[in-house]
Parts: sequence; structure tokens; C-alpha cells
Amino acid sequence: MNHTGRGKLSGTPLKNVRRKAIDVSPETLVRTSYQTAEARLPLVMEPGVDGIDLCAWAERNLEPLNASLLEHGGILFRGFSLKTVDGFEQFIQLVSSGALEYRERSSPRSQVRGKIYTSTDYPADQSIFLHNENSYQSAWPLKIFFFCQTAPARGGETPLADCRKVLALIDPKIVDRFREKKVMYVRNFGAGVGLSWQTTFQTDDKDELETYCRRAGIEVEWKGANRLRTRQVREAVAIHPLTDEAVWFNHAAFFHVSTLDLAIGEAIKAQFDQEDLPHNTYYGDGSPIEPETMDAIREAYLRADVRFSWRNGDLLMLDNMLVAHGRAPFQGPREILVGMADLYGNRPEE
Repeated sequence: MNHTGRGKLSGTPLKNVRRKAIDVSPETLVRTSYQTAEARLPLVMEPGVDGIDLCAWAERNLEPLNASLLEHGGILFRGFSLKTVDGFEQFIQLVSSGALEYRERSSPRSQVRGKIYTSTDYPADQSIFLHNENSYQSAWPLKIFFFCQTAPARGGETPLADCRKVLALIDPKIVDRFREKKVMYVRNFGAGVGLSWQTTFQTDDKDELETYCRRAGIEVEWKGANRLRTRQVREAVAIHPLTDEAVWFNHAAFFHVSTLDLAIGEAIKAQFDQEDLPHNTYYGDGSPIEPETMDAIREAYLRADVRFSWRNGDLLMLDNMLVAHGRAPFQGPREILVGMADLYGNRPEE
């Protein structure tokens, strides 16, 4: 089945969805809903009867759950009375190989417990652009999970974009150029802006860092006692290992300086020379990506953007290769927890 879409997704609120009940177990225990016939991300699953234990139900219905995840890219579990970090952690354990440690970090997070983290700790008035978690790495999680402990008073949605659709919406000439040249990520550490290399790589040992980077295909350049520049070249288009579908899977837009909020971007560029920016992206040969190309890529993400409003107890499961996610600005307390699972690719530790 070809799931690649070509149209603009609707931002219709979930309260207007069409509903239907399906048998996903011996009894009709769970009902599903879609935003529209064309925009079925996320698939919403809600209890059809009282008292369903989400973890127990998911364990019994793992095969149809995984099939639905690959079809839609994301599933929102709503109304199952999930309230605790324990329950969130248990769900991840039951539907995957277990939560992963957040390595080679790119955004600030706080560790809640074990391998469960807060969502990115950026100021509430800032947006976080759509991206696939860790797509700049040599290995990445196939699944990512979000759990809403406290829904914000206003805003704070987690925008989603089907990366099959994003790929279809980008000019084929741009896609071909990235297929040929790939994408280079350049990061600079130690200037007091962004994460330190110690936090990013979770080590204070330079030898350990260099060993990790060598195995991960990352070029290391020390610029002083504690200043580090890294370069890594990755594919821009990936093939999903389970569906064989091509997806736009990279951090080309997310890491590019032009994607930053205008005021923040101008301040950063005024402070650093081009090669010293905390992070930036280039074609794989090191040549700059044209401004109009970056505009076209961002536009493709935004045309595929679909949103829902968080409710307390919501659990969102995404296929991290099929669906990109971001964050809208918000007002009031917002507590969204994150877990990642099912590492795919070349493990730098091996």
C-alpha cells in the first residue's frame, strides 16, 4: 500500500473527528477516530468501555498496534486514565525493546527517572521546528513516546508531519540534489551557547568522546583546551526498514541557522562567524544550502503540519522515521515526558 500523500493536511481539532469502532481484540474494547479521511495522523484510540488497562490491552494487541503505527505513523491513546511515570515507562517496555538513553544530545532535557526525560526545556514563548529525533546520528530510535502529565492552559501542541508527505511536497530537483550530496552537520561547543560537549556526549573524557565520534563517523576538531567542532555527513532521504518507504529524514532544516527565530538568529550571527555558529547545516560537500532551498524545505514541513490539543493522561506513540514532531509556544505549566526506543542503525559503541 502506498501511504505517500500529496495534499495539505488539515488542522481540524480532534473534537470534530469522525469516529468508528473496530475490533482489535476478541471484544470491541477500543474505538478509533481520524481527523479527516485524508489526514489520519494521529490515529486516536480511546476506550470503548470503562476500566481498560492500557498496558495490558497493548500487550495483548501488539501486532495490530504495530500495523496501525506503520500505516498512520502515530497513535494517540486518550482517556485510558494513565496518570503516572510508572505507567508510561511500563507501556514503553511492553510495546518496544525498552527505553533508550538520550545520547549525542542536541537539546536541553531534564532526566525524570531512568530513561524518561522532559520534553525540550526551551522557553515557553519559543517554537521548536519539526524534526525527527536524532536523525543526524548514525543510529536513532524507531519509536518515540510522549506522555502528558500537565496540559498547558493554551497552545503547546506537538505539531506532527508525515515524512512521506514531506518528501512528496519537496521539489524533486531539491531531493535529487540532497540524495547526491547528502547533508553535513557542523556543531561548535564550548563558547557558552547551547549544550556543552560534555552534556552532548555524556562524558568528560576526551578520549572516550573521540572513540565514540570515530565509530559514529563524526569528524572531531579541537579548537582549544575546551572548544570542539564536529562535522558529520549523513543521508537526507532514508528508507524505512519495515515499510521500504522513502522518507525525508534529516536535521537539515532544524539545525540550519535560518530556521531560528529571526531575533535569535540575528543575535547568534552577530556573535559568531559563520564557521563558529553553535550549529548549522550544509550540503555534504561543505557548500552552503541556498536560502530558497531552505525556504522550500520548511514550507513542505508546514504544509504537512497537523496538530491536536493535549489533554492530561494522553500518550502519543510515533514512528520516529515516518513522522516528525515539534512544539508550539504555550501559556501555563506544561509537563510532557518523553521516552525513546528501538535503536536502529550503526551503534557507535559497537
